[in-house]
Amino acid sequence: MSRRSKRRAKRETADHRDRWMITYADLITLLLIFFVIMYAMSNLDTGKYDVVTQSLQSTFNKSNSILELGNGLGDTPGQTISKTPSAQVQGESDDKQENPASDSEKDTPDDTNRPLTEREEQFRTQEQELQNLFNVITQYIEDNKLENQIYVADKPQGISITLSDRFLFDQGQAALKKDAAPTLSKLASLFRNLQMVVSIEGHTDNVPIGANSTYKDNWELSGERALSILRFFLDKEKLDPDHFQYAGYADTRPTGDNKTPAGRQKNRRVEITVLRQLQP
Repeated sequence: MSRRSKRRAKRETADHRDRWMITYADLITLLLIFFVIMYAMSNLDTGKYDVVTQSLQSTFNKSNSILELGNGLGDTPGQTISKTPSAQVQGESDDKQENPASDSEKDTPDDTNRPLTEREEQFRTQEQELQNLFNVITQYIEDNKLENQIYVADKPQGISITLSDRFLFDQGQAALKKDAAPTLSKLASLFRNLQMVVSIEGHTDNVPIGANSTYKDNWELSGERALSILRFFLDKEKLDPDHFQYAGYADTRPTGDNKTPAGRQKNRRVEITVLRQLQP
């Protein structure tokens, strides 16, 4: 190979190796241009901004504007937006700050003068009837010294009247005592005009039924006791059966400790609840 050919081959090899620098230089140039553009955009020309704002404002204020019914960006046609509010506007702003309640009173509707909806009227009537029922039963308990036999409470589900089994039944029996009739008749007179559902629930302690009992277990005894009271209301007092329901829960819902005599006595009970039909 001649000396000239060797020199040409070396030059071509060197040129091939240096081609990456062209791409690298183009990349660096593009990055420089990108950062220059970003820097230029970060500086806001306030003069040009005001010119553009006023131009848009005058366009919206023209009669042939798209917003025909509008008054432009300002409150009145031709009004410009200024950085510092006028004395009048500032005065109005100060008045609003001094009396912030004036606008809120105008914007907020007066709930006291708003007419009640049908459901609200029904709920108010229901609550008034339940409160009257609670007061009458409480007074009846106090007048007849029945605090240890009858308990009344206002619960979320309704007015709950708890009667001890000693007041209603003989031990292990579901037939009502004669002494319970006046109290049940009093309750029936209160339930007669109520348009609510009355739930009657029988409960026992956890002591198993004796071998000589006429009832199979505590489930049957608790259900029969609730049914006895229901029969009294329906058969003797002639109340509407559509307003009643009953159930027996045996010892599954205790309110006292079944390990003590006092707790077991507390669990042997019948609960009569006037249920709330409407919830707040």
